[in-house]
Amino acid sequence: MIGSEKVGMAMPYLRGFVIACALAGAAAAVQPDEVLDDPALEERARDLSQGLRCLVCRNESIDESNATIARDLRLLVRERLVAGDTDAEVVEFVVDRYGEYVLLNPPATGGNIILWAAPLALLLLGAGVAVAHVTRQKGGGEVLSAEEEARLAELLEERR
Repeated sequence: MIGSEKVGMAMPYLRGFVIACALAGAAAAVQPDEVLDDPALEERARDLSQGLRCLVCRNESIDESNATIARDLRLLVRERLVAGDTDAEVVEFVVDRYGEYVLLNPPATGGNIILWAAPLALLLLGAGVAVAHVTRQKGGGEVLSAEEEARLAELLEERR
């Protein structure tokens, strides 16, 4: 019983440690030398960085990633903002350079529409196949002719 009391007392500390580790990883991604002097531009850069995917880390934004390419992309975003680009122009520039894969939430247009629709289409196809299979099984098959019934009765009699 003493062991469980120790674990119970340690839980708040463990929870705090896990939260601190999670926050430290995200906070450490953007280096102090990357931060812009203008707070409005920095806020725009952070917003844009959260929507761009790290090309190495897959489902992590460049704002959260410590990868070298993520840093390069963060610097590129800030460079374009300082040059006077709008948010849309910055995103367009990055997408032109790296493709739509760099967007964490790509739009459901063009070639992506197939990727967005495929799960639903496959689900409907699977449901259709299942319904057809169950319907065919419930049909019971064809009725036996008198000759076939006699042969079946004969075979069943032999088994007994």
